[in-house]
Amino acid sequence: MTSTDTALQSALDRERAHHEHCRTVLAAMVEGAQEHVVTGEDVSASGADAEVLGYRLRSRAKEMRELPPGPLFFGRLDFAEAEAGAEGEEEADKEEEAEREGQESERALYIGRLRITEHPAAPPLVVDWRAPVSRAFYQATAGDPRGVAVRRRFGWAPGSRGESADLTGMEDEHLGRGESRASAIVAREIERPRVGPMRDIAATIQPEQDDLVRAGLGTTVCVQGAPGTGKTAVGLHRAAYLLYTHPQRIQRGGLLILGPNPTFLSYIAEVLPALGESGVRQSTLAREIARHPVTRTDDARTAALKHDARTAEVLRRALYARVDPGAAGDLTVPDGSYRWRVPADALARVVADVRREQPPYTVGRERVRARIVRYVQERAERRAGPRTNAWLRRVERARPVGAALDAVWPRVRPEEVLAPLLADPAELARAADGVLDEEEQRALLWTGRAPRSWKSARWSAADLVLLDEVAGLLEHPEGYGHVVVDEAQDLSPMECRAIARRSAFGSLTVLGDLAQGTTPWAARSWPAVLAHLGRPDAAVVPLTTGFRVPQKVVGLANRLLARLDVDVPPARSLRGDGELTLREVAPGAVPEAVVAVVRHALAREGSVGVVAADPDVSGLRAALDAAGVAAAGPAELGARVAVVPASLVKGLEYDHVVAVEPAAIVAAEGPGGRGLHRLYVVLTRAVSRLDVVHARPLPF
Repeated sequence: MTSTDTALQSALDRERAHHEHCRTVLAAMVEGAQEHVVTGEDVSASGADAEVLGYRLRSRAKEMRELPPGPLFFGRLDFAEAEAGAEGEEEADKEEEAEREGQESERALYIGRLRITEHPAAPPLVVDWRAPVSRAFYQATAGDPRGVAVRRRFGWAPGSRGESADLTGMEDEHLGRGESRASAIVAREIERPRVGPMRDIAATIQPEQDDLVRAGLGTTVCVQGAPGTGKTAVGLHRAAYLLYTHPQRIQRGGLLILGPNPTFLSYIAEVLPALGESGVRQSTLAREIARHPVTRTDDARTAALKHDARTAEVLRRALYARVDPGAAGDLTVPDGSYRWRVPADALARVVADVRREQPPYTVGRERVRARIVRYVQERAERRAGPRTNAWLRRVERARPVGAALDAVWPRVRPEEVLAPLLADPAELARAADGVLDEEEQRALLWTGRAPRSWKSARWSAADLVLLDEVAGLLEHPEGYGHVVVDEAQDLSPMECRAIARRSAFGSLTVLGDLAQGTTPWAARSWPAVLAHLGRPDAAVVPLTTGFRVPQKVVGLANRLLARLDVDVPPARSLRGDGELTLREVAPGAVPEAVVAVVRHALAREGSVGVVAADPDVSGLRAALDAAGVAAAGPAELGARVAVVPASLVKGLEYDHVVAVEPAAIVAAEGPGGRGLHRLYVVLTRAVSRLDVVHARPLPF
């Protein structure tokens, strides 16, 4: 063994010893957090303070218990002087915990997914990757070392029993000397075979990704991300960063992750817990707005009309057509033996004034009630002096007041607005006049026998979007402090409005790729999406450098990109490896060829995704089963082989993708559909190898 090898082995031994010490300390931290929950630490707290403290202790203990096994740190920074302290002080508005980490100097700082310390006042053994001082790990370069003398990255292998991780290597960049190089450890981590759920990228975040992750809480960011650029990971890591940096504000307002479908949510479900964050709501928009089960299916034209932004104006008109300032006549309010009169013209003025103020419908109704009471109160006090609160409540609840209110500003449910609109041509014509033409109005109407009332109505998925719009006109829904929206290019204008209502007082992280838009209403430009989301001035940041999809696959996808009606720059890849094979077979021989390709793929590491047009999936799965090849569906994330409908593959990734009959994938979207966009999604799911099996001519 050479002296260099001896020195390296000695350094590895020291780092292993530090890791074992960190693991021991973390175990004590977990035990201590649990003890705090059990004993109710800090008996000086009382009432609401004690409740908040208890919630935080329970949350912290739960997060620490649920951390998956794995390395406790992935990097180390050696600072030339005391710049670590300066780095932390520059961001003094961060959490006190982060400040303590930033002030640590005169020693190496280890960077990991969780802060580990022997006691609160002690220097940290591991610094959280989100702390201000950790930013140098991602941003420092030879040209701008940010005070870093050496950046060290660690290579890890899974432990023998899955309980721990083994340190297998490390590499140093001497940035203080102006030395920098591409990291083989980062490349291996990015290219590591993928079986199971999505992994976090805390160890491999690139500088341009880090800028987006650390954007401020009040900033809405839109990421136009080409395939393999890590846009989903960026959104999830930004969520983790905001939870760490602004815990109290996020807990008050909440944080919502919106994905396109449950399969995608299952795929990303383990990322935030791996970063030490649990309890974040991850959902789909359909789940968020589900007032009723979907029992009706709209045709494509009707669904597109219901998702059109113009329907918002139709719904607004239909709702406020119920407000009638002159419907009540004179109002007489009993007060013991006395009667107070509110003339019809005074009541009409109250209603008209409130209408001009444009409050939410339910707020407006109560505002009219309050002003009726004030009108009566002013006259009563001129006659007999100040009125008591009990007197005010009696007037508010007086039957004549309620009856007048129901006449001029009736109470209404969203279903009571929408059902007549979709069932009655005359009512729809009144609300849609000048907004929708006659043909469009006919397309919106329910077909078949109209329901007797909204209670017996059958609702489509698009109807639920309309119901949510009406509900938002009635009163503001519960909002979130921050919302992460993935695959946002597929949102309709009306769906964007539903999200905007839930983030009216918060911010957004909008993620997507216009080239991957596959819904009939998919966006062709981000400014239009952002306008419907209520953020017209938000910046659009392109990510074009891919770290996942190999160059050969990206080259093929870029050939198809030129045929898509979107203005996005071609992607480029840093992955020079990878394989691309186009296999033309005889008609009828496609299933047999797919079986052969899958068998060959199984001889190598990693996951295999067989992606085909939705109608062809069952046949391919049967062919694999008949050949003795076990294949799962897309929801079974740990399977080696998955057969996935093209409609569900968006956002997923596999080491080896077998794209079956591209022409069928395109044709499945129908004439004038977005089949080429769907195919673009399919081709870019491969991490290492792509096989295209086809009998029909290729559409690219």
